[in-house]
Amino acid sequence: MEIRPARAPYRSSSLARPNRPANQRMDLSHMAWIILASAGFLEIGFAFGMKWSEGFTRLIPALFTAATGLSSVFLLSLALRTLPVGTGYAVWTGIGAAGTAILGIAALGDPASPARVLCIVFIIAGVIGLKLVSAN
Repeated sequence: MEIRPARAPYRSSSLARPNRPANQRMDLSHMAWIILASAGFLEIGFAFGMKWSEGFTRLIPALFTAATGLSSVFLLSLALRTLPVGTGYAVWTGIGAAGTAILGIAALGDPASPARVLCIVFIIAGVIGLKLVSAN
């Protein structure tokens, strides 16, 4: 009689199970990128909410800030079930940083010096590059 060690239960997310067919894994990866982009856009809302809440002294903007911040982190955690953590986090922060900087220039009159715009372009290029070289 052969004694085999007990197998630990599979602890990974149901989204990332390796025994799924390739086309279903690709669909999950595509959905993870959509969720990650949504989380990034909520991160932009979070940053603007912090500005509008004036140090959390105004109730409605403070509630908006809390809702967008929590929603953004929640969606990021869902996307990270499928995407690599380094790639997902970098893309999330990149969307938030570049988007906030662009909207700050467009809506709030933040300075738009050539060097600043070039740096934003580099952030966007990095986000696109991470998406293109992602194994998923």
